[in-house]
Amino acid sequence: MSAGAPPTNADRDALKRAAAEAAVELVEDGMVVGMGTGSTAFFAVEALARRHAQGLRFVGIPTSQRTGAQASAAGIPLTSFAKHRQIDLTIDGADEVERGTLNLIKGLGGALLREKIVASASRRLVIIVDETKLVDRLGLRTPAPVEVVAFGLEATQASLEALGGSARLRLSPGGDPFVTDSGNHILDCGFGAITDPARLEERIGRIVGVVESGLFIGRAGSVFVADAAGVHRLDSPRAHRRIRT
Repeated sequence: MSAGAPPTNADRDALKRAAAEAAVELVEDGMVVGMGTGSTAFFAVEALARRHAQGLRFVGIPTSQRTGAQASAAGIPLTSFAKHRQIDLTIDGADEVERGTLNLIKGLGGALLREKIVASASRRLVIIVDETKLVDRLGLRTPAPVEVVAFGLEATQASLEALGGSARLRLSPGGDPFVTDSGNHILDCGFGAITDPARLEERIGRIVGVVESGLFIGRAGSVFVADAAGVHRLDSPRAHRRIRT
């Protein structure tokens, strides 16, 4: 990537892969590993498959059918909450990471409900991103996805808009309403810069018809950020150290 030039898709993929490979180094023998969904998490599954082929023994819980299919095809053994109530480590991507707080917006990949279930059951949630996902305030670049039930969707949409934002029904490439793996729809909600994301998450959660929001507040234990200089690890508002160049 040349200095000053905007990153190409290939550049961004290389950064995502670097962040994924750094995060996967945290996986140890015997772990139950949560596997995220999306373009960045795809590279984490690839890296996990490579480590499994090299002899590392772990089992995975995927956050979507798509991730599960990728993991199975790569030979990663899968498990479920029926056998494991708690996950040791989850590796996932994010659509926005707020500097300083490590609060997140997730869900542009359509798996926010399952991602939040897996995150909440994890001892540690590790996020992997390229530098473009870092923001000073959540909502500056990305809407907050909200998963909702289909029945009464219009009433739920009106309630979300009463919070001060716009709520747009997500459509599939064919023009039909997008349907999640759990059979729900998604409203992409634009609130602009979110000054109090914890409060907004709480208010969204109180709306009848809402299943879950893509606001992940206080859940990330570490964020691996890849840029042209290497990979950096953010562990807390007071920690920022380079781990790979």
